Amino acid sequence: MEGGTAIHPPPRPPALFFAFLNQGAKTAPLKPRRPPKQEGLLQKKKKRRSHTHPVTWAMPTYLFLDFINDQEAPLWIGYFYAAAMFLLACLQTLFEQRYMYMCFVLGMRLKTAITGLVYRKILVLSNAAKNSTSVGEIVNLVSVDVQKLMDLIIYFNGTWLAPIRIVICFVFLWQLLGPPALSAVIIFLVLLPLNFGISKKRSQLQETQIKYKDSRARLTSTILSDMKVLKLHGWEKKLMSKVLGIRTQELQALKTSQFLFSASLGFTSSLVASLQISFIIFAVYTLSDKTNVLDAKKAFVSLSLVNILNTAHSFLPFSINAVVQSNSTKGMTGSFHPQHGLKTTKMYLFYLYRMNLTVPQGSLCAVVGQVGAGKSSLLSALLGELQRIEGSVVIKGTTAFVPQTSWIQNASVEDNVVFGRKMERTWYNQVVKACALQPDIDGFPAGSRTEIGEKGINLSGGQKQRLSLARAVYMKASVYLLDDPLSAVDAPVGWHIFNHVLGPNGLLKEKTRILVTNTIHVLPMVDNIIVMVNGEISERGSWQELIRKQGAFADFLRSQNPEEKEEQDLQMTAGHPKGHLYLIVTGQTHLSPTIGVVLMKPREAVEKGYRYYKNRFFQFLKYSLLFVKISAFLTYLRTAGSLFWVYIVLLFACQQVFSFCRGYWLSLWANDPVSNGTQPHTQLRVGIFFLLGVTQALGKFGSVAAVFLAGVVASRKLFQHLLLDVLHSPMIFFEQTPSGNLLNRFSKEMDAIDSIIPDKLKSLLGFLFNLLEIYVVIMVATPMVLAAILPLSALYVAFQVFFVTTSCQLKRLEAGSRSPIYSNISETFEGSSLIRAFGAQQRFIVQNDVNVDENHKVSFPSVVADRWLATNIEILGNTIVLFAALLAVVYKAHLSPGMVGFSISWALQITGVLNWMVRASAELDNHIMSVERVRDYSQTPKEAPWSLENHFQGASWPTEGAIEFRGYSLRYRPELSLALKNINLKIKPQEKVGIVGRTGAGKSSLAMGLLRLVEAADGEIVIDGINIAQMGLHNLRSKITIVPQDPVLFGGSLRENLDPLNQRSDEDIWSALEQTQLKTFVSDLPGQMAYECFEGGGDLSVGQRQLICLARGLLQKTKILILDEATAAVDLETDLQIQATIRSHFKECTVLTIAHRLNAMMEFDRRKIKIAGDTFGTYFWKRRI
Repeated sequence: MEGGTAIHPPPRPPALFFAFLNQGAKTAPLKPRRPPKQEGLLQKKKKRRSHTHPVTWAMPTYLFLDFINDQEAPLWIGYFYAAAMFLLACLQTLFEQRYMYMCFVLGMRLKTAITGLVYRKILVLSNAAKNSTSVGEIVNLVSVDVQKLMDLIIYFNGTWLAPIRIVICFVFLWQLLGPPALSAVIIFLVLLPLNFGISKKRSQLQETQIKYKDSRARLTSTILSDMKVLKLHGWEKKLMSKVLGIRTQELQALKTSQFLFSASLGFTSSLVASLQISFIIFAVYTLSDKTNVLDAKKAFVSLSLVNILNTAHSFLPFSINAVVQSNSTKGMTGSFHPQHGLKTTKMYLFYLYRMNLTVPQGSLCAVVGQVGAGKSSLLSALLGELQRIEGSVVIKGTTAFVPQTSWIQNASVEDNVVFGRKMERTWYNQVVKACALQPDIDGFPAGSRTEIGEKGINLSGGQKQRLSLARAVYMKASVYLLDDPLSAVDAPVGWHIFNHVLGPNGLLKEKTRILVTNTIHVLPMVDNIIVMVNGEISERGSWQELIRKQGAFADFLRSQNPEEKEEQDLQMTAGHPKGHLYLIVTGQTHLSPTIGVVLMKPREAVEKGYRYYKNRFFQFLKYSLLFVKISAFLTYLRTAGSLFWVYIVLLFACQQVFSFCRGYWLSLWANDPVSNGTQPHTQLRVGIFFLLGVTQALGKFGSVAAVFLAGVVASRKLFQHLLLDVLHSPMIFFEQTPSGNLLNRFSKEMDAIDSIIPDKLKSLLGFLFNLLEIYVVIMVATPMVLAAILPLSALYVAFQVFFVTTSCQLKRLEAGSRSPIYSNISETFEGSSLIRAFGAQQRFIVQNDVNVDENHKVSFPSVVADRWLATNIEILGNTIVLFAALLAVVYKAHLSPGMVGFSISWALQITGVLNWMVRASAELDNHIMSVERVRDYSQTPKEAPWSLENHFQGASWPTEGAIEFRGYSLRYRPELSLALKNINLKIKPQEKVGIVGRTGAGKSSLAMGLLRLVEAADGEIVIDGINIAQMGLHNLRSKITIVPQDPVLFGGSLRENLDPLNQRSDEDIWSALEQTQLKTFVSDLPGQMAYECFEGGGDLSVGQRQLICLARGLLQKTKILILDEATAAVDLETDLQIQATIRSHFKECTVLTIAHRLNAMMEFDRRKIKIAGDTFGTYFWKRRI
């Protein structure tokens, strides 16, 4: 690292649109791609179809009604007009469905492009930049927001095609009615700005909703990733109320937006536009001149044109809505995309000053210093993870990195070690043995092919650290950056790793090694030592040189415990046969308690609905061959309120009755006799027509608003049930369920329940009653058409059943193929810095592309099936219109022109109604699966109740802190062997007990059993005379303080992290900070205790996070304290100061300490030695030392 300055202005943020274009040009999931010229030709066909759309519907209707009026016209003309209507409609169907197919294919390419763009961005995000976002937000972006952009492709053309349709309709209206057609222009111009005003307001509400949705996704992601810490402290209720508070604000914005959308559908577009325009046109036409006669030809052709105008006008809000939603989505994707990957604009808490360092090739260099001195930051700077203000960093050769917090993939042990490189079995075996992993692997059910859970959830801390080290060693890199890899292992294992891997005779003896460590006794054996103080290199040199200088390093050593030399000697002899093996037992380690495999025969696995590899134990989505469960639909209806849905159905029925009456009234008006060039009762006809239209509009608004309101109620309850079910699940549930599945439930599935299901249900009910009305109208006019409707309806049902059956299975497969995408994104987000250090970005990009392609393999057939359905249903609808027209020709002499016009005008709507009704039904069936998937978790095993007031002994319990294990045994799953076996132990009140043993021996399992994170397999634990199995979990956990091995902070203020339940005063918090050596650090923070921590505490060092967690434990003030490697990441001086604090602060408490450092137990009364889940021995310390 050398001095100098290299500051460059930030590059101009790239335009998102062109980024998508460039990415889409490179990423095409479907081959062969159509040349641009052909796409342009089809788009021109779409334009031509849109221009001829009024001719397709209005002109044949005009000519057909003209034929009906002419009693002397030959029948062949009527047959010709009927055939023309059928052929033109079929051509329209073919053009439109081809266009829609291309839109969906383009949308899939866009999804591929955005997902690839976002994933590549994740791989260049620094740890600091990652803290400004979360996994939940990114999953939300590539699931919900990408879908909105795909919708934009379909609806966008409506923003410019709709005005063209509108102009053409006005021209035809002018030709038909003359100047009164101008009134339609006036009404349209009045409605248009109102429509845009509502859309603008909805845009604001959409942005508000997205803001709350992102906040909820961020918090939910944090809860799911740190569920173990939540359960250990009993914070589920607190964080659940916080999530539900955000959810309430999100749903309030959604409810207001849906209400405005209902108003838009009911009063400014769709139905009411047709009602108002037709009423104004007919009223102006007939009342402005008494000689203007409204006959059937003018009435129903005008109504057909107004319906076309209504279609264009009603499509406009959907187009605008898609643009509005995609605009807010582009804002999110845009803000994520241009962000500088390895820089951050937020104040960064780690600084390095005037760094000048050269590490000779092949040397072992140790980095030491106090907590927060900049040790880990030095490694981050060497990796290029910190923003460089000046100077340069040069590393010769490849690098391998072992982070302080291990990053483990959801893959087998072997895949984690090999990490995508070629398997060299001999070298692999050497690495595994050198990293002390062989005993663990021998105990795993499937050996090195045993599956590891996400984030290594089924490994102990020491096993994760050794696995992370093995991955780096296997790489055969030139430079190794090792961030305190010995802190999570016990002394014998630590010596084994140093001697066989890091030391002068280890596998890496010829490599350049930079080792951050607080393990003092290895320092004499390193080549160089770097002493960090406040972000600067204070001293560097060999052990002997630094001792002679009597500078910062000598002060660092003198600050250690005076008995440190005795402890060092003890630890150094522990690795030899004549050492005090009765103090640290290094016997064979059995299976880590939570690792296990359920092996089934293939047929048995299929029958049980599990997807297995050779030794996978994760439960995946169950693909049933049945229809969508009716129970899911009934659950949704019951959740919103059954009586409420009865009211909604009645509203839809009443609205459709008034629609029928309005059309029938118009047919009577058109049949009124003409006397002296005028029609009688014109004013009465106009008035009744107006009242029927207003009543229908009110019914439309009420029915749509009621559906959306019911949807919000159901969504609120289902989300609350989902969150409660997940939080009540035991830890084994999170070990077996990939995080991608859980994130999918809280993002994609809940978005479907929030927005899609109510919209599709509204559409289904509307189209269903509309179809019934059309059938009634056709059969009233021409009863013989019933002979054609019955077989065509049977064919329609067959199409629907076949399509729904296929579509449901495709949607299920598609939903299952999404989870690997989200899981991979989550995993990559957490380990991006390590992936960069290993240079494995391209391999992970390929894996993401493969996951996306697998998703498209099942989503593309769904798109094709949609087009197949639309084509067949529209042709079926056109056939019904054809039969209605043919029978009208046959019975021409017996039908009035008004009734024929009524019948044909309503029959022309059947194509669209049938198409959209089947589509709405299929979409509803597909998305109702979201309700089933959300409610699936209600069937999973649950923990014991959080509170049992009848068994809780009041706030004073426990009064003494006496703990007794009576024949206690524990296993993590029924099919696994015991992790703790028949433990009988009494711990006296206020006694300080240390628990030591080899990594994976079951030390932390003792704490898990005491807090009932895992229930007892046999025996019991009694605290102050009360069996803890008879207590509520929160009643128990709130009375026991634990400082866990993995320090976790949540997004929010530092004060909220220290006192999540807001039970302590500021004075108490400052006192706890002072006792944990953090007062000065916090005082220097901007805002002090109000300082906003990043998610996971990424803006603090691991040591600082451990101290904050310890301060949090001090504030709880309970009679029992459990320390699980609570000071593993701090220097020895800070460790000793903390031990002194514990001795004074918890003098009257019972303390159980799990630790690898023996100095952490120097003042303890007894030491428990554990091996493979058994109590090996209990010793009084002073008798042995």
